[in-house]
Amino acid sequence: MPNPPKITIDELEAKYPLYCKALKLLVKDARTIEEIKRSLCWDRLALLHRSLPSRYKSPEHLMDLLQRPQPVS
Repeated sequence: MPNPPKITIDELEAKYPLYCKALKLLVKDARTIEEIKRSLCWDRLALLHRSLPSRYKSPEHLMDLLQRPQPVS
């Protein structure tokens, strides 16, 4: 993956919901873990987690949550 443009923590935090939505779509589309790990959303979620680990979960954790069976209502 080419070097993405520089981004600030404020921009990352503002776009966090978009990165989570993109990750959700990749999981829903049954993409392989290798494909998902090469995505921009994975990179940005990992960067947020490394920068602010007490506020943001790792992309691995988020993916595990998305892959869990959803309870039937």
